[in-house]
Amino acid sequence: MSHVTIQPAWVRITHWINALAVVLIVMSGWQVYDASPIFPVLRFPSAITLGGWLGGALQWHFAIMWMLVANFIVYVGLNLASGRLRWKLLPISFESLTTDLVAALRGKLGHEDLTRYNAVQKFAYLVAIVDIALVILSGLAIWKSVQFPLLRTLMGGYDNARVVHFVAMSVLVAFFVMHVVMVALVPRSLLLMIRGR
Repeated sequence: MSHVTIQPAWVRITHWINALAVVLIVMSGWQVYDASPIFPVLRFPSAITLGGWLGGALQWHFAIMWMLVANFIVYVGLNLASGRLRWKLLPISFESLTTDLVAALRGKLGHEDLTRYNAVQKFAYLVAIVDIALVILSGLAIWKSVQFPLLRTLMGGYDNARVVHFVAMSVLVAFFVMHVVMVALVPRSLLLMIRGR
């Protein structure tokens, strides 16, 4: 198995671009958020924000936005075109998800075969894909609110689009943190995403 490529180069490249994009867009987004907080009691320390001030943060946010969107389109497009999304992340059932989740919580979920995702991984990756799409759409509803009135309306208006964007960002951060924790628990998965096998 050591000579068989499990993660093709395009998966590894888009994975690392996405990781960088998520970190930078979240940090700049936190700086933008601090300039006009949705929840007055919640502020992000300047040490974990990017941009220094609102104008700088917006420049970072918009620049990284293009990287995130382009990378997301390439990733989803290649997953669909290659059939990888279907055979790697599907099928998933409520029963398998429940069984694997209970096993994970008890510390008994096996990770011997890195060629296959368990139901918890499948669900997490599917949630991340849908969530990034929601981050992009809600961000577009905020950024180009006048140009996309239907999208703004679907989000429940401009103010609600900001809430949707914040919640979607929070889900993405939670996924990122859990992903890093799982990599720490199963370090072979990091090597797999670097070497492909």
